[in-house]
Amino acid sequence: MTLQLLVVDDEPLARSRLRTLLGDCRAPAAGVGGEAGNAAQALEQLQRLRFDAVLLDIHMPGADGLALAQALRRMPQPPAVVFVTAYAEHAVAAFELDAVDYLTKPVRLERLQTALQKVDRLLQARAGAAAAAVPEVLLIQDRGRTERVPLAEVLYFKAELKYITVRTAGRSYILDASLSELEERHAAHFLRVHRNALVARRAVRALEKHYDPEEGEGWAVRLNGIEDLLAVSRRQLSAVREALTS
Repeated sequence: MTLQLLVVDDEPLARSRLRTLLGDCRAPAAGVGGEAGNAAQALEQLQRLRFDAVLLDIHMPGADGLALAQALRRMPQPPAVVFVTAYAEHAVAAFELDAVDYLTKPVRLERLQTALQKVDRLLQARAGAAAAAVPEVLLIQDRGRTERVPLAEVLYFKAELKYITVRTAGRSYILDASLSELEERHAAHFLRVHRNALVARRAVRALEKHYDPEEGEGWAVRLNGIEDLLAVSRRQLSAVREALTS
């Protein structure tokens, strides 16, 4: 991915030098998506376009770079800020505004490359956090309609004939899927208790003795929210006991 940058500096020569240096950066690659000579011009572009980061001078006519950085923090999805200035004395104030880096002029290619790597790591961390915050759902086809079932509501998956029964506290669904694929995809949240069943780790309530007409004496797991008992194979018995105590 090429980082899209906004260069904000009241000196055209300084902006030109940064463009040249950015052209020599490799990992990550970066491109100048816009330029501004003051804070007002920068804000106008930030309202219209998306930038991954702003390379920001501090001493400019009108509102300075510190004021602009403060304004950026109020944006719903603010770009990363890298200060590029001839003055070292503002570093503490800059980092209090969550600056990713603080470069002093004349900027060296190596330092600029390091700053871009910090920006890239920040963007990846934000993306990971956003993905984690989005609840996972199963798309289930049911009688001509597609329904979104939150994974957090699923208590177990059970393989029956060619389909998977998906059980929530409220009802059951039929899913055309593979139990092994579901196990691989959702191993962090579901535990295999038998060759034909996965249960939600958070829902495991009890492990108890159970008689199965086909398999005889054995064990079964009881889940919160439903009365169903699911047989536990001898092979998975220790894993279920561990899940109960964790």
